[in-house]
Amino acid sequence: MSDRTLANLPKADLHLHLEGAMRPGTLADLASTYAEPTPQVGCYRSFDAFQHCYRAVVKLIRTRSDMRRLVREIVEDAAASGAVWIEPHFNPTTYAPALGSAEDVLDLVLDAGVAAGRSIGVGFGITLSASRNRDPRDATVLARLAADYAGRGVVAFGLTGDEAATPPEAFREAFAIARDAGLIIAPHAGELLGEPSIRSTLDVLSPDRIAHGVRAVEHPALLERLATERITLDVCLASNYVLGVVKQIEEHPLPHLLESGVPCSLGSDDPLLLKSSVLAEYQTARSHLSMTDRQLASIASTSIQSSGAPTDFIAQTLTRIEDWMKGDVPDLSDQRLHRDHEDCDTR
Repeated sequence: MSDRTLANLPKADLHLHLEGAMRPGTLADLASTYAEPTPQVGCYRSFDAFQHCYRAVVKLIRTRSDMRRLVREIVEDAAASGAVWIEPHFNPTTYAPALGSAEDVLDLVLDAGVAAGRSIGVGFGITLSASRNRDPRDATVLARLAADYAGRGVVAFGLTGDEAATPPEAFREAFAIARDAGLIIAPHAGELLGEPSIRSTLDVLSPDRIAHGVRAVEHPALLERLATERITLDVCLASNYVLGVVKQIEEHPLPHLLESGVPCSLGSDDPLLLKSSVLAEYQTARSHLSMTDRQLASIASTSIQSSGAPTDFIAQTLTRIEDWMKGDVPDLSDQRLHRDHEDCDTR
C-alpha cells in the first residue's frame, strides 16, 4: 500500500450534483429553520427512493443565503478532498422565480463558487443539466441559457434523471445548441440501463463525457468504441454500490474499463446521499480495487484534461500530478476544512 497522501493528489470532480453535495449539518440546520423533517439519507430501496430523497433536499434551499452557503461549503469540501477544479451539475430553473430569474440564480451560484474557490485554490465551473423527468422543451430553453453563459462560467451541458423516462432523441435539439456554443457534452447514461442507453446517447447526443456509463463493460464492441472515440466516463464507485449497479465494490468494472482503454475520471456524485467524497472515491479505488498510484494519477490527469478548466490551469495541474508521483507533497490537511462524516452501513 502506497504512503502517498491521496488528499494531496490534484484532481477534478466532474460528476458532482450541487444539492447532493450539501453537508449533513447544513441539511439538519435548514430542516430545523423551516420546521421540516430532516430527509433520511444513506439507504435506498430503489432509484425512485433515491430521487425522492434528492428532491426533499432541494426543497430545503429557500433563500439566496441558503444557496450561497451551499456553494461555499461545497467548494471548501472539495479542497479538503484535494480537488482543484469542480463542475457541479445544476439547473437554476428549479429555483426560479423564488430566488429570482434563472439568470439571477445562475449568477448567484457562479459568483459564490468563484469567490469561495479563489482563496483556497479551487476552480469552479458549472454543468447546466436538463432532466429526463421534465418536458424536453425545458431542456431546449436551458440549453439556450447555457449557450449564453459559455465562456462566462458554464462549461458543460448535461442530462440527469431516470434513463428510462425519456430517450435521448427527445433532447437532440438541446444538445445541438449546447454543442454549437462550444460546451462540453456530458449526459448521464449507462448507469441503470445498459448498452442501448449508452449507444443511443453516443449516436444522438455525441458526448465528450458520459456520467456513469459503467455498463458498457457488458459489450466489448461498445468498450472499443468508447476507447476509440476517447469518451471519458465520469465514474462514481460509491453511487454504483449504494444504488445496486454492483453487488460488491470489489466487483466494480473500473479496472476493466481502464484496461480496455476507456478514459475515466472519479467523481463523488452526491456526497450527502451517498456518505462519500471524491477523496473517498480514490481511497476506495486504492484499497478495494487494488489500483496503483500510477493508475490513480492517470485518473486524476484524465479528470483535469476532460474538464472545462482553462488551458493554462490544466497544464499547471498536470505538472502538479507528476510532482505527486515523484514524491508526495507535504500534507496540508490541517489547513483544510473537513466535513464530519457519520459512520453508516449504506447497504
